[in-house]
Amino acid sequence: MTTSPFPRLCQGALAMLPLSVAVLPWGLLAGSLAIDNGLSPLEGQAMSAILFAGAAQLAAIGLIKGGAGLLTLLLTTLFITSRHLLYSLAMRPAISPLPLHWRLGLGFLLTDELFALCGQQPAAQFDRWYALGAGLSFYLAWNLATLLGIVAGSQLPWLADLGLEFVVAATFIALIVPTVRHRGVLACIATALCLSVLLTALQIPGAMMLASAAAMIVGYLCEPTAATPSAAASDATSPADTPPSSPRSNLETPT
Repeated sequence: MTTSPFPRLCQGALAMLPLSVAVLPWGLLAGSLAIDNGLSPLEGQAMSAILFAGAAQLAAIGLIKGGAGLLTLLLTTLFITSRHLLYSLAMRPAISPLPLHWRLGLGFLLTDELFALCGQQPAAQFDRWYALGAGLSFYLAWNLATLLGIVAGSQLPWLADLGLEFVVAATFIALIVPTVRHRGVLACIATALCLSVLLTALQIPGAMMLASAAAMIVGYLCEPTAATPSAAASDATSPADTPPSSPRSNLETPT
């Protein structure tokens, strides 16, 4: 007799609830900005339903307002969402054994929030229904928030002036801080923070990309490296482990 997956779906949804609530202002902003920048309500909602990537959506809306071409939109979206490739590689041991429809579904629902919730689980402990419940609840919350933003954006044109864009930074801060357990992660965050502020203040083109690349390099260099097998073997053969020489060998040979 198989047990119902419904309780595990609910557990995943409840675990994602704080992040779903936190993303509501972000979705409101995405929906209202879509209307303010000339997108129709259907286009704004379709962007959230199909793209399902908050940072990429906000960037795309700004590029659409500036008259950017399709190639620029695609490349920008690809670059911003490229971190999901790292997420998928990290979760590959847990996801690969699943059937294709599960891999496709969880791949579409993979976000920063879902990775923060399920990405650290060992493959043996990964629960597909738990992850599905978390991902679906977050997807629903994001699209409902976008719908509210679209409605409010057409009725309340001053909504974009409330500073809701800070929610983007606040959400990522809440996701990153619990992961700071090693000096490499701390060095990466500090480098990204300082360089992004400095390069943006100096109005250097591509400030975010430069800061991100430098932060990854610094974080990698600061991570402790594992000892190589040859080094471990040489360390194992220390002078203390060498057997003492025989007293006879220290005596001079008689002439």
